Amino acid sequence: MSEALYRQILDNSSDVHFMLECDSGKLLYLSPAAGRRFGYTLEQAQKLADGLIKELPLRLERFAAGDQSRLRVRRELDLAHATDGSTIPVDVESVLVLNEFGSAVALTGTVRDASERHEWQQQQKKFASMLSHEFRTPLSTIDGAIQRLEMTGAHHDEATRKRYTKIQTAVDRLLAMLDEYLSPERLASIGRKRQPNEISPLALLETAAEQARTRRANVRVEVEGMPQWLRCDPAGMRLCLEILLDNAIKYTRDDVAITLIGKKATEGGIEFAVSDQGNGIPPDEIDKLFEKGYRGPNAVGIAGSGLGLYMARAVVEVHGGTLTVENFSESGKKFRIWLPIAA
Repeated sequence: MSEALYRQILDNSSDVHFMLECDSGKLLYLSPAAGRRFGYTLEQAQKLADGLIKELPLRLERFAAGDQSRLRVRRELDLAHATDGSTIPVDVESVLVLNEFGSAVALTGTVRDASERHEWQQQQKKFASMLSHEFRTPLSTIDGAIQRLEMTGAHHDEATRKRYTKIQTAVDRLLAMLDEYLSPERLASIGRKRQPNEISPLALLETAAEQARTRRANVRVEVEGMPQWLRCDPAGMRLCLEILLDNAIKYTRDDVAITLIGKKATEGGIEFAVSDQGNGIPPDEIDKLFEKGYRGPNAVGIAGSGLGLYMARAVVEVHGGTLTVENFSESGKKFRIWLPIAA
């Protein structure tokens, strides 16, 4: 009865469900939604699957070697409709099915129509263009004004000239961040794909802390058991840490110390964390904190768009990790990045 009930649930789902045998690559099950939405029969889907599972042997090899991030994998691709040939963006999430010995014997998963998300991404690109323009216009005005002051202010005292230099440096940094993070292409790519690159995690933390110390002197780094190299998207991970440190600086007093932590995670993998002893997060805000555009009551009067934590979580999730926040028992909070990477 249970098997019949589960099959009925899958057969009537609007998503496409499938199961594939790892050894042979044979499709064992394909839900009727494949035909209703994409026009595929089991035989047609088998031909499609043959092309999509070419990387399955490497995935199985990596999983057998201990890479737990290969247990569940999400992909985005454009799927051609079997009947009319129209292209439909889809999300494919697959999970390895293990036997009693922990070996992968089958691959099961879901195919979801991502047309609405694709439309949303087009709107996101338009939003990114608008946001970049709105930031760049006043920054360009400030940039031009400070350059004129530097050129005509040779007679000003040393302290004033130093302030000019600080302003110019800050403007240059903001313009560089616009180019790197708020271009339409960059914002649209956040949370979509991870670049195969690597970076020293110690260097990553030290660079983030050094940048934060230009605004808050009492930022310290604590590292324990970090690997020499971390395979990730370096620009994305730098963005995550910058966002978390920026939030910590904005929402704590100047005398509150901020700690940037890197260590082995107790559940395996590694973790980065940004903690402070300032005010905690109100319990009713914790579940909303990473939503796009969300700004809590404490954000009144503090500059921001409500996009930072949303983008940070998207970057972490595409690495197969998690970004969470927890309050300490007495005071303070910790934002924790967990990555499923062997340390």
